[in-house]
Amino acid sequence: MTVERIYGRPKRLVRDLIRSRPSILRTLALSVLLTALLAPTVAAAADRPSSAGESIYRHGILGAGEPLEGTREAGMRMQGAAAACVNCHRRSGLGSKEGGIMIPPITGRYLFNPRAPNTDDMNVPYVQSMRGDRNPYTEATLARAIRDGLDSDGRPMNYLMPRFALNDGDMASLIGWLKQRDQRKVRGVTDAVLHFATIITPDADPVKRRGMLDVMEKYFADKNARQLGATPRLRSSNKTAFSKVMFMVNRRWELHVWELTGPESTWQAQLRRYMSAEPVFAVVSGIGGKTWQPVHAFCEEAAVPCLFPNVDVPVEADGGFYSLYFSRGVLLEAELIANTIGEAPDRERIKAVKQIYRAGDIGASAATAFAAALKRYNIPVTSRVLEPGENVSAALGKTAATDAIVLWLRPQDIAALGNSQPVTASAYMSGLMGGLERSPLPANWRERMHVAYPVDLPEKRRYRVDYAYGWFAVRKIAVVADQVQADTFLACGLLAETVGHMVDTFVPEYLIERMQDMIERRIVTGYYPRLTLAAGQPFASKGGYMVRFAEPAGTRVVALGNWTTP
Repeated sequence: MTVERIYGRPKRLVRDLIRSRPSILRTLALSVLLTALLAPTVAAAADRPSSAGESIYRHGILGAGEPLEGTREAGMRMQGAAAACVNCHRRSGLGSKEGGIMIPPITGRYLFNPRAPNTDDMNVPYVQSMRGDRNPYTEATLARAIRDGLDSDGRPMNYLMPRFALNDGDMASLIGWLKQRDQRKVRGVTDAVLHFATIITPDADPVKRRGMLDVMEKYFADKNARQLGATPRLRSSNKTAFSKVMFMVNRRWELHVWELTGPESTWQAQLRRYMSAEPVFAVVSGIGGKTWQPVHAFCEEAAVPCLFPNVDVPVEADGGFYSLYFSRGVLLEAELIANTIGEAPDRERIKAVKQIYRAGDIGASAATAFAAALKRYNIPVTSRVLEPGENVSAALGKTAATDAIVLWLRPQDIAALGNSQPVTASAYMSGLMGGLERSPLPANWRERMHVAYPVDLPEKRRYRVDYAYGWFAVRKIAVVADQVQADTFLACGLLAETVGHMVDTFVPEYLIERMQDMIERRIVTGYYPRLTLAAGQPFASKGGYMVRFAEPAGTRVVALGNWTTP
């Protein structure tokens, strides 16, 4: 738990980093000014610590249940979650590096490793911020470092490293837990192969499923063909840590397709069997239908990264770490529509809303989220549930007059509106469920329909998806589900870049952390204008537009305002 090196003047450095690199706020507790931003973590049942050492490290709670206290120079104090080691050294314990800020790894393998003349000669997996120019810690010198801020050579650490008040029992628990963090043999990783899975639920759209698998299979084959050529030859001079380990990540990628069957209550058991038979390092992409909850729960339980599945109802849960999504999907749309209605000028004030969705579809989840979001504006909302076989146009005709309607419906229901007249002056609909700009919305509905649009506008995203479409064309991949295939290609690309920067440090938590560090630097972001992830943020794209159709026919849409982050 040391911050061993800071370059430049601390006050100016912190100020300049905050101005020029907002991402630093995600990874480092640099000063007391940042402590106020660190809200206490509420751990879910699956995330509860298994030992006093883990509780101290991750949640800032001592063995007796009292808050951990840390003090920096000049009497700056932190307590509880704000003092937890994870804030700087991260969940993996492997630290981080950004600019001149170096947070070293603190798992036992790095702390107790013998001194080496440089990082080339350290017999540990490469991490950017690791140090070889000091004596190895002992349990006694590590306890001194934690309590008194002196490193293994007796030198004062940087003032950003707090001094912690730990009794002997808590100190022993913390050091013991740090020793246990080293993963010598990682699930799904061999000397020759990296194993990945993609998960498909039984109610996934078959066309989207095939489109996703086409992209993944070709991407994996393409990557293996590129990287398994001639192994880079090491030069005897000018050897660096990076050149030394480049060849160590030339592993073949193997894709395992985990197809789920039957009711969702059985999915977690099926996934456990898959994992036992085919251990994987991470789950990549994937596709779901009505729910992803059992898959999300499995990934958190099994501590396996689940990266950017194609789901329109992602899981929002406290205490999660291993699941990342591109967007909140229809849950984000619910916020966008609620904010548009609730923040309208007085002359356009809506007093009552009716929402319509079909039983057994994801519109039910969206409707629940919408009602909760609209509640804060004190606007009543009622729901009309369409049963199987019920005609949406006929249902609308029986709908009592109200100020606005919200449609959580699929393209076939949108098209079935036909020549029926809008029953209200204001109408809103889900873009994701309705087909975005390709929605078959009848002409007589287009003028008053507001469409939630949680992706970038077509003309703005075109240059960011052109590369993917070109790649599809060269590899003769039919484009049958534009966004699913573009998102799958983006997920594979992000994985490849992140794994490349991990070198040979294959630790599941480190994969998530490196993804958090790197994703905002990506220029080609597909359907999304920008992607960012911070600790505790599972959704990389945070906002969207409200749009309307520009003409009675066609796919051109125009934004009704700026990109909004609810």
